[in-house]
Amino acid sequence: MEVLQKNTEKEIGQYVADDFRTAAIFAKYKIDFCCNGNRTVAEACEKKGIDEAVLIAELNDVLNAKTGESIDYKSWPLDLLAEYIEKKHHRYVEEKIPVLLQFLNKLCRVHGERHPELFKINELFTASAGELASHMKKEELILFPFVKRMVSAKLKNEAIQSPQFGTVENPIAMMKEEHDNEGQRFRDIAELTDNYNPPADACNTYKVAFAMLEEFEKDLHLHIHLENNILFPKAIALETQFD
Repeated sequence: MEVLQKNTEKEIGQYVADDFRTAAIFAKYKIDFCCNGNRTVAEACEKKGIDEAVLIAELNDVLNAKTGESIDYKSWPLDLLAEYIEKKHHRYVEEKIPVLLQFLNKLCRVHGERHPELFKINELFTASAGELASHMKKEELILFPFVKRMVSAKLKNEAIQSPQFGTVENPIAMMKEEHDNEGQRFRDIAELTDNYNPPADACNTYKVAFAMLEEFEKDLHLHIHLENNILFPKAIALETQFD
């Protein structure tokens, strides 16, 4: 576990080189980690009038964040799993999309002439951003609330009113189709980025953008796994208990 504590003399570019996830924090505070990455955190905070302690705390949170691949999600109550997906994975998507769009647009402007594939990568990710925003809203406003109502009704041994969409299998079929579409988009992005390997002439922003795209894809894979393989089958099985 790496903890920054009060070590603000390390150069910003080195933080990003050591762990690309810190780039999103620097970008949030409009601290240039690319061309001006040779400044310390202390220098950057002083120039921007940023509270050093707040920035350090956010960097610590990022550096100490663990992946959740070893968690036994199958044992979780269904309403808890739905809540977790929304708070963890939906929020992740919402937070990372603006940063990635900013980086990809910059790459197209600066490097697009030498690397025309960047325009297609940007096009694919922009499409994914729009589709995921719509997809997550449908889950948050329609599917997840119904799942939570079923769990509550089962616990109280109550009947449940049939939803407008007929059976939970209908929105689930739509969500799975949209998951497939996103999976294909990211397979295309992975191919265009040479599996997220930046070219030899890549600047820091280039490297960070590709690393963030790879992390985004990994998070999306876990996100889809939790829904397709755990939440959806359990929701369908729970609904049959109300027949």
